[in-house]
Amino acid sequence: MEPVEEVRYLILAAQREGNRRLARGLRPLGVTPAQAEVLRLLADRQPLTMSGLGDLLVCESGSNPSRLVDRLVAAGLVQRVPSSQDRRQVELTLTGEGGVIARDVAVIEAELYREIEAAGASHDLSGVLGFLRSLVEGQSAGDAVARRAGRPMA
Repeated sequence: MEPVEEVRYLILAAQREGNRRLARGLRPLGVTPAQAEVLRLLADRQPLTMSGLGDLLVCESGSNPSRLVDRLVAAGLVQRVPSSQDRRQVELTLTGEGGVIARDVAVIEAELYREIEAAGASHDLSGVLGFLRSLVEGQSAGDAVARRAGRPMA
């Protein structure tokens, strides 16, 4: 296997393993990793419009995550409210229960981040970050990460 091919598969394997660990932790809460991402984004940045949310999502492709939001609304975790700025716009906010679940998600994510940090303790994480950023630079998912981190996009 060529080194660049191994890099590709190691990135894929790390993403899948991280998602499995996250899904396992989220299972008792009854939310998926993609739903958890929406809840955490809203906890940090509410209210968000649907397009604003779509600009920040990494787990869900596309800029219109309406089906994902529909499931969260049906579960009573997110609500749609008319925008105070523009009645044609709808803003998304957490319900009380959604806020509780979002806090529980943050605890589960923090544990995953501790595991990642421990695995990277003997490695140059800034070098890994630079490599990964350059790999996704200018791509929609990479742009979403840059927006969330408050970094300028390429």
